[in-house]
Amino acid sequence: MRDKPLSLEAVSRSFGGVEVLRDFSLDIGLGEFVAIVGPSGCGKTTLLNLLAGFDKPDRGRVVCEGRVRMVYQQDGLFPWRTVAENIRMGLRHVRDEAARARELKEMLSLIGLEGFEDSYPHQLSGGMRQRVELARALAGDTDTLLLDEPFSALDYLKRLRLRRELARLLRERPRTVVLVTHDIEEAAQLADRVVVLSDRPARVRRELQLGLERPRDPTSPEVVEAVRETLAVLGLEQDTEAPTVSYQLST
Repeated sequence: MRDKPLSLEAVSRSFGGVEVLRDFSLDIGLGEFVAIVGPSGCGKTTLLNLLAGFDKPDRGRVVCEGRVRMVYQQDGLFPWRTVAENIRMGLRHVRDEAARARELKEMLSLIGLEGFEDSYPHQLSGGMRQRVELARALAGDTDTLLLDEPFSALDYLKRLRLRRELARLLRERPRTVVLVTHDIEEAAQLADRVVVLSDRPARVRRELQLGLERPRDPTSPEVVEAVRETLAVLGLEQDTEAPTVSYQLST
């Protein structure tokens, strides 16, 4: 696999006469965690759908090498399947039954849900369901995770816990990750690089590199400064005297 397995090269995409992307280019390196933030409706989810192969550009070229899994805002668990059965859906390519059983046991341990393998989604909390969703996405030899607002339906404390959970899971099983989020703090806390988009047709207004190890404390100076810079680029500067915990763009 090449060192930049994800790439959009001069991509343009319109919907019903609305130009969402125009000559948009972005490269994502192997093992890199990139967060994409920007105004509502600027084309963030369109970028994910193009990378996932769910959509095609009007012009330009999209490169996505390896096995890709996508995690959505509302979990995509099958309600008629148990936790174990849902995770096994991510192991369909593993032919050996013993290997599948070992992998399932490891994933249940990674997400801390041993003993819940026979539970159904409706019997779990929102945070537990998202952990199962992440386990299904990480199961097997997935190369890339595409995350579309995976924690936005949860309250702030659950989001903090799941950010730490995701950082831990990625330490155990490194992947290339692209996260679309309206939560700027989330982007700064998780990503190696934050890509700030303009209004549509989207262009890259700023890229911020964060060299800190994960998980990061949301109050660390580097995270706070990345949030401040992102808000400034978006014209949403916060009064520095006002105490603020999380910054989220309106949807």
